[in-house]
Amino acid sequence: MTRLRFGTFNLLHGMAPRDGTVDPQRLAAAARTLDADIVGLQEVDRWQTRSGGVDQAQVVGRALGAQAIRFVPSVHGTPGDGTSWIAATEVDGSQTVGPTYGIAMVSRLPVRSWWVRRFAAAPFALPLLVPGEGRPRLLQVPDEPRLALAAVVEGPLGAITVVTAHLSFVPGYNARQLRAITRWVARMPQPAFVLGDFNLPGSLPRLLTGWSALRTAATYPSYRPRVQLDHVLARGLPGGAVVGGQAWSLPVSDHCALTVDVEL
Repeated sequence: MTRLRFGTFNLLHGMAPRDGTVDPQRLAAAARTLDADIVGLQEVDRWQTRSGGVDQAQVVGRALGAQAIRFVPSVHGTPGDGTSWIAATEVDGSQTVGPTYGIAMVSRLPVRSWWVRRFAAAPFALPLLVPGEGRPRLLQVPDEPRLALAAVVEGPLGAITVVTAHLSFVPGYNARQLRAITRWVARMPQPAFVLGDFNLPGSLPRLLTGWSALRTAATYPSYRPRVQLDHVLARGLPGGAVVGGQAWSLPVSDHCALTVDVEL
């Protein structure tokens, strides 16, 4: 058997909530702590001034010794106030010019193919607690375009599918997006894993999809976790394959990272 570690980590563009700073070396150290074979990343910056002008997917990929790294932008520009960005349309962000923001996947295993599924933003804003230096602030935040990134990976016994997604914070929109993703993935090689920040609490992702939830753990906020917003779901996984898992409170982000260890 081969043991693989799957992970999901909302980076909060690499920011440390305790002081509001961003340090690429701290992000790399957090990635090495997770030691995941395949990790889905959300709220990822590329060439943003606020995060030191680095490609954060590449920072994580180098730290993990990855064979495959794919960043896909959800927006061009800097998200936040609803006026400084435009929706992205690319399926591969490696050739984009200027600051972008989106999701990524990093894999130590070879990737046969990549697939992208996009969702339009909800047409209104909601009040959200926004982290920063000091206490979080309650702000009206517009929704952003959302997407899922799927990789058909060369696993130890053949192809497996791994999907990462960052779903809307708007109730109802996130549920529809998750169901659409699992229907989309059902046509891809099994076993399949869908992981990410779903903005859906507790057991809702399992109940909405009928997929297995591989780890139950509070992941948000990282400094005092009370609710699980970050999930690893699976379909077609043999019984007894899950041999471990953990929520990680790291110096980076207001979300805990979540990892699951699987034997295939």
